[in-house]
Amino acid sequence: MVLMLRLYEWKLQNAIKNQEVPKHIVLALAESDLLADDNFNKLKSFSSWCKEMGISIVTIYISIIEVDAELSRKICLKLSEEIPSVLCEITRNINVITRWDREIKKYEDKGMRLDISLGYSGKYELTRAIKEIMKKIEDNNLNPEDINEDIIESHLLFKFEPDLVIRAGGKRLIDFLIWQAVYSELYFTDVNWLDFRKVDFLRALRDFQKRQRRFGK
Repeated sequence: MVLMLRLYEWKLQNAIKNQEVPKHIVLALAESDLLADDNFNKLKSFSSWCKEMGISIVTIYISIIEVDAELSRKICLKLSEEIPSVLCEITRNINVITRWDREIKKYEDKGMRLDISLGYSGKYELTRAIKEIMKKIEDNNLNPEDINEDIIESHLLFKFEPDLVIRAGGKRLIDFLIWQAVYSELYFTDVNWLDFRKVDFLRALRDFQKRQRRFGK
């Protein structure tokens, strides 16, 4: 059974490599997924799979339940220090952002780009962008009539539009990259995060390749 699975995985991977792969992938996880991932081994595996398949940008979003703001802040700060140390073997280009950061923390600009968002939701990002725009209007540095899509996008923290969003262990939409992911392909899987295998990742890529992207048309 294991041999058959590996053979299927090998054939699937070769078929994918013969076609265009998504340049930017978003992986959406819940806080409970991350806490259950002992030593972030699954996160490390996923990152290595992306690198192996030639993905240029990987964004990992972990939603944080804010029962207590101070506790959530401490959790995010702790994770923002621990996760890069585990994933640095995959890439040195790791950027971590939490709700308490004013800009993305840059570690090193080499290799596959890996952005990690800890509780930095799409609603929060848009709210912050609107506040910055309103401040410029108040300071007479921006005319309200000049506000357009480009102005709004210039105030968003995450600049890259994802090609594929993978939601592990759930079927609901996520509150992340609301603006940037409007034309992204969404892939939902019932497989829980800890049970998510390389073959499940490859199936997501293969599904993406079979779709006809319309970009809202």
